[in-house]
Amino acid sequence: MKWLNFYIKYRLWLGILLLALAIYVNMSAGFWPSFILYLLAVIGILGHFLLGPMRLIQNAMETGDMVAAKAIVDSIKFPKLLIKPIRSAYYTIQGNMAMVSQDYEGAEKLMKKGLSLGGSLTKQAEGPNLLQLGMLSIQKGDMKQGESYIRQAIRAGLPDNENNAAAYLQMCSIMMNKREFRAAKEFFRKAKGFKPTTPQIVDQIKQIEKYITRMPG
Repeated sequence: MKWLNFYIKYRLWLGILLLALAIYVNMSAGFWPSFILYLLAVIGILGHFLLGPMRLIQNAMETGDMVAAKAIVDSIKFPKLLIKPIRSAYYTIQGNMAMVSQDYEGAEKLMKKGLSLGGSLTKQAEGPNLLQLGMLSIQKGDMKQGESYIRQAIRAGLPDNENNAAAYLQMCSIMMNKREFRAAKEFFRKAKGFKPTTPQIVDQIKQIEKYITRMPG
């Protein structure tokens, strides 16, 4: 799909070029011969402002090229012109990038903004975003809000075993702090059942496992 990526990257300039060509044909041969050129020009220009380069951003993030992803995000000069679902995904991606940069306050604001807009694209990221918001709240010391976000994340659905294990482990820790040991054990059992492979999560499971069996309940 390289041609599609090329088109998305340059569709504004292609649209402007087609518009100039359409005007030339219009002046030379009349409106109807130039109609298709006008149509393609409008599609390209409107697509640039209403849809943005979201596909390019996602491709860059999936390959781990955060520098390229940030450059593409920064190229969107008028995010308020993006249609609502795309704008929602735009703020969600910005929030994820802020997390990578450890700008936790900015990440929280952007993720909340993305979630507030809704839309099918954000629906796919709703669970992971709520989980991240929960983690951020806990880092800030707001355990009650953190627990609320993580419970919402679990209800919304998480995309893979790693995210699910992280959510249930965090709930286990919260329950342990609240001395609700039976609930803590149940959350730990579920977290372990996802069989995560991320070293950090695996290590956390090993650490909790050392003393969770000695807890009452």
